[in-house]
Amino acid sequence: MSADTAASTRTPEPPRRQTGRRRVLGRVGASLGRAWLALAVYATVRAAGIVCVALGAWHAGMHPRTRLGHYWDSLWYVGIAQHGYGTSRPSATHPGLSFSDLAFFPLYPALIRAVTDIVPVSAVTAGLLIAWAAAGLAAWGIHAVGERLYGRRVALALVALWGLLPHAVVESMAYTESLLTALAAWSLYALLTGRWLSAGALALCAGATRPNGLAVAAAVCVCAAAEIRRHRGRTSWRVWAGAALSPLGWLGYAAWVGVRRGTWRGYLDVQADWGTYLDLGASGFRSARSLIMGSGYLSYYMALLVVGASVISLVGLALRPPPLPLAVYTLALVFIALAGANYFASKPRFLLPAFPLLLPAALAMARARPRTAVLVGGALAGLSCLYGTYLLTMAASPV
Repeated sequence: MSADTAASTRTPEPPRRQTGRRRVLGRVGASLGRAWLALAVYATVRAAGIVCVALGAWHAGMHPRTRLGHYWDSLWYVGIAQHGYGTSRPSATHPGLSFSDLAFFPLYPALIRAVTDIVPVSAVTAGLLIAWAAAGLAAWGIHAVGERLYGRRVALALVALWGLLPHAVVESMAYTESLLTALAAWSLYALLTGRWLSAGALALCAGATRPNGLAVAAAVCVCAAAEIRRHRGRTSWRVWAGAALSPLGWLGYAAWVGVRRGTWRGYLDVQADWGTYLDLGASGFRSARSLIMGSGYLSYYMALLVVGASVISLVGLALRPPPLPLAVYTLALVFIALAGANYFASKPRFLLPAFPLLLPAALAMARARPRTAVLVGGALAGLSCLYGTYLLTMAASPV
């Protein structure tokens, strides 16, 4: 064989960058291939929830798009996306106080603004599209975490349970819980797989999404500290960089609000005007006691049930502790949700991103007989659809 013939038959070596890109795309494709059933189940149950809300809204003379995309907190996010920060509204219950839009973190309104600049849709439609896409990414991330730790059956049950929570309608609204859950799930997955820079960057974005996004940064920092201690400081610079990046989203926004308000307490003052401050659960305890001893709206009783179930699930997690990233994230998120004052009816929404709380139930469902799992799932689906419709068409308290 001549040299020319040998050269012509030699397979050319692809560029390294192309090989790396194909490797990443291959991993993504494989992950999606394993998660397709969970994503299909999640999309089905959430679509059913949206249909129920639409039917209930039309029956009550309301527009479904308005209830899902321009209601309660969504009004503020859309306003920030359209006009920027600077809107305040007087409090109807506390004379002399005003509610400022500085209480709402900037990433979600920025995404809405970016979408409306590129695609000819309204801010409300853009907010819904982002929330729905984020919910899908969150379900995928939850599946990735569950599959890595406990296998595919538990991962499927975990995703299904997250989509069947009583307050799961929030996952389909123009709210920030779906976006935070997506960022948190993939940050935790990055920690579990040793991708420190990705974990830190996603935690930074989570901190710029919601106040309780700081729980993701807490998980990154604690895990980084554990890694540094285990190796006596001889760790990769990526560990240090991931930990340094993680709280910058939250701290950066809080610092910006402080500069804008002219005091280092600027963000804390804004939250206090909204009636939100740290009281270590005293107001929540008073609300629970008054509900048990007296009467209240259905949304408050459902909040009491969800909070109680969350505490029980936290005990279940303690009996079978998850890996450190999930443990720190869940503890921080539960503490922020339950230790804050007021808005008792909204606490289930604040707990929505705490998907590791569902692990004990997911493990039980994965071990149960298929018929039992289907019956439980059907009952939860009915409850979620009916209660979600109630929240958006009848409830007087904020979602």
